[in-house]
Amino acid sequence: MNKRDFIALIGGAAAWPLAARAQQPAMPVVGFLHDGSSDARVHLAAAFREGLSEAGFVDRRNVVIEYRWAQDQFDRLPALVAELVQRRVAVIATPGSATAALAAKAATSTIPIVFSVGSDLVKLGLVDSLNRPGGNITGVNYFTQDLGPKRLGLLRELMPAGADVVILVNPKSPITDPALKDLQAAASAVGQQFSVLHASNNQEIYAAFPAMAQRRAPPQ
Repeated sequence: MNKRDFIALIGGAAAWPLAARAQQPAMPVVGFLHDGSSDARVHLAAAFREGLSEAGFVDRRNVVIEYRWAQDQFDRLPALVAELVQRRVAVIATPGSATAALAAKAATSTIPIVFSVGSDLVKLGLVDSLNRPGGNITGVNYFTQDLGPKRLGLLRELMPAGADVVILVNPKSPITDPALKDLQAAASAVGQQFSVLHASNNQEIYAAFPAMAQRRAPPQ
């Protein structure tokens, strides 16, 4: 994703629609919404501030950034975005978080929303179409989910015949089901099987790798 393009979208979104900004405070407020944790994404927040600064917006000088982090708990997103709506932010940015973008879209039809998402936007229901997003939402789509079948193909080329493939997914994420369906279709086409492990947070991710290694251990 091009950082400058994303920040340009933020600046443009802040200008529309006028009705949504009619009662904005003198210093515009940008809402930053993410499903993850702030500790794990310090670099993301820093890049966001840097990009705004390059566009002439400096936090606490001529703009206020209100951060909301769900800490990997998707069920917190509706309440967090409701806080931003009540704060009357000029725009809601959801960089790198499809779940946050979906929560923002469900919460407001007037405040502009700018996303950056790797999943199929139409399948997720974020936009009506890629060329005409519609409504109050726009952003950047970098199609990383479409690389899943390609990654599976590369694994088959690199692995010995009959090697196990394990897919680690977050069962609470709205992008999990469509991603798995694409992988299953690709795997069926080449006769590859894979198993699925679930991990909803960092602790479960760390625990998943020993579980994978145990599957590879020879019988005693």
